[in-house]
Amino acid sequence: MSELSTVILDRIRDVADYPKPGVMFKDITPLLSDPVAFTAVVDELAGLHQVDKIVGIEARGFILAAPVAYRAGAGFVPVRKKGKLPAATLEESYDLEYGSATIEVHTDAFAPGDRVLIVDDVLATGGTAKAAVELVERAGAHVLGIAVLMELAFLRGRDRLDGVDVRSLVVV
Repeated sequence: MSELSTVILDRIRDVADYPKPGVMFKDITPLLSDPVAFTAVVDELAGLHQVDKIVGIEARGFILAAPVAYRAGAGFVPVRKKGKLPAATLEESYDLEYGSATIEVHTDAFAPGDRVLIVDDVLATGGTAKAAVELVERAGAHVLGIAVLMELAFLRGRDRLDGVDVRSLVVV
């Protein structure tokens, strides 16, 4: 295990039965409040690819993606839940455990051929990440990869992202 992985895992708090009984929630707020650990995570994610844009997936993905974009010298593009963006959008729906959801991006968020890194806090089932890839590509940009702080391997989200470079700083 790398030194960064150890730092990350030491600063992720398990919260039992949140948001519902039987779920072990991985709380990243202790990591975010540690300036040395947070900086190390941002630096690592920013160095993964040379890109034009960093996409952050609502909501916790914004926390990581915005400083990663700044550090990488790239633009930041929010991918939001349906109805949260003010201008014309593209949308993509995907299935959740109990129902479905829709995310959106502005139609003018990317220039044709923009190189994009999608950043989120956790890769779980892969539904949101796959929908974000579809949105970016429909908008005319090219996804170089997806980078996450933490991957929940037992949910096999990576399997839904065939052909996409997925980088996880830690896998649990």
